Amino acid sequence: MTPTTTGTYRVRSQRPEGTLRCVDLDDGEAVDVANADGLRPGYRFTGDLAWEDGDARLGDFTVEDRTLFAYAEGVANLFEVALDTWEEARHEGLGVNARPTYDTGGDPNGAVYTFAEQQGERDVYAELRDGTAPLEPLLARFREDSDFDAPNEVFVLKPATHQFVLVALVAEKGGTYADTMRDTYGCPRPSEP
Repeated sequence: MTPTTTGTYRVRSQRPEGTLRCVDLDDGEAVDVANADGLRPGYRFTGDLAWEDGDARLGDFTVEDRTLFAYAEGVANLFEVALDTWEEARHEGLGVNARPTYDTGGDPNGAVYTFAEQQGERDVYAELRDGTAPLEPLLARFREDSDFDAPNEVFVLKPATHQFVLVALVAEKGGTYADTMRDTYGCPRPSEP
């Protein structure tokens, strides 16, 4: 008999070998799941994982949130609010800093977080991508504080010349801000079911 686990998961990223890195939203544990058609990084789903020889395969599942996550390393041309947020963190000695973002009309359209990279100790970018560092609390706070509804888009960016990781939360999935982020940082929009 194959052991089965039922839970709610967030797809954090797609691994190079094609598996999906998922995080159990109840206990925060990350697990690699054989790629399931219909899931993309960022999607939250409830489903059954069947464990066979230590490998997890997804059985029945229901997608509950079609938020998209995108990752890019070595990025340049950071936008002003990201750099200001980082400079403020450095000046005040903060490991993490955040600011809301606004569109050209002055309406809120997202938020940015900067996380200081610790030289040689941790790879914050890898931890965020691989699910060992939490993103779910940022997303929950973003939605609660601003009344932004899912789905959203989340960009995790590692600058080429700065010692921080940027997480940009974008309110409108597929909107102008999200498209600009994708074009600027080389994060093509995935096809979705």
